[in-house]
Amino acid sequence: MSELPVADSSAGPTAVRVILKPRRAQPFFGRHPWVFESAIDAVECDTGEEPSAGTIVELWSAKHDFVARGLWNPNSNIRVRLYTWIQQQAIDSDLIRQRIASAVELRRGMFDLASEKVACRLIFSESDGLSGLSVDFYGRYLLVQFTSLALFQFRDAIIEALQAEVQPLGIWLRTEKGMREAEGLEVVDGLISGQAPPRPMFMNDHGVEYGVDVQEGQKTGYYLDQRENRLSASRFTKGCSVLDAFCFSGGFGITAAVKGGASQVLGVDSSEPALALAAANAELNGVADKCQYRRGDVRAELELMVEQGTTFDVVVLDPPRMARTRGGLERAIKGYSRLNELGVAVLKRGGILVTCSCSGLVSRADFVEMISGVARATGRDIQILEQHGQPLDHPVSATCPETEYLKMLICRVL
Repeated sequence: MSELPVADSSAGPTAVRVILKPRRAQPFFGRHPWVFESAIDAVECDTGEEPSAGTIVELWSAKHDFVARGLWNPNSNIRVRLYTWIQQQAIDSDLIRQRIASAVELRRGMFDLASEKVACRLIFSESDGLSGLSVDFYGRYLLVQFTSLALFQFRDAIIEALQAEVQPLGIWLRTEKGMREAEGLEVVDGLISGQAPPRPMFMNDHGVEYGVDVQEGQKTGYYLDQRENRLSASRFTKGCSVLDAFCFSGGFGITAAVKGGASQVLGVDSSEPALALAAANAELNGVADKCQYRRGDVRAELELMVEQGTTFDVVVLDPPRMARTRGGLERAIKGYSRLNELGVAVLKRGGILVTCSCSGLVSRADFVEMISGVARATGRDIQILEQHGQPLDHPVSATCPETEYLKMLICRVL
């Protein structure tokens, strides 16, 4: 294991100070962990050179008040990720071990981490005090995903702590699309330690079996965050025809057939491997006769269905994240609006619309207002029956609203 850059808290302030612009300190005194480039006035470094990625820095207000300590990344628009608001607390392997132990303790109280059929989010980035790190547990294997180049410099301590806490059979590294551009993080998926996870692995959610490809599937192979939402939606599907748009491995549609008694399911996705996995999952659960899958662009397929007059009793819309930056927020809202207008157009009167957003920058209020706009645009009355979010293993940080990223509305459309 490589040595970590450990701050010597006994030696006084760190050699690098990041000074905020006037009137920009309040969010960080409020413990928000992201310091964007636009909030920074100056960087004071004893060497006179810009600090490298992973350098421990102190954040100070324009009035010369200490705010927090964090890690610097010159390649990211998030210049500093904050990890402690205690000036004398070092950002080191001990802090990482403490945060990982706390995160695992929470999940161990919710899930059987000795089971080969259990999957859950083990570490959820900012919500577990480790901004830029997500770890998923799949039946004794761990999938590690970094979204911070700065925290990636601490990877040896992170892997060591995970091995000590969970004793996994293997740890596999996954990378999120766009991290090279967003963070300057260039890593390749692959085995970090132990055994490579099987392909596929088989997980169980509420009595529904799923084959999961954790090495190459989307995200870390499965949408763990929709576990409870799939079950909630299935309560509205008895005897219904269901359109599962952006179906990936078939989660919503198969749960609707197995748990909800849906009469027929059409899953649409642009990924051929995902559709093959969905078909195999339908077969695994004994509902292959009820489930059909079609490859295509969801919006184009919906437009075609509108032209052909095809309708369903239940429409599920679970698209990929649409807003990655605040600058793209307006475009994302328009995208959600158009998608949901099409979803409503292929929904029978009195039917159920299950619509989701996994864009953290789109607030719940934004999403509800979008649905209100869809009602006005389509001339259809829409009743919101239920509102859901992410499950307990994806906790929301009270000081980082962006961690409340998942929204699901179950609506009756008249």
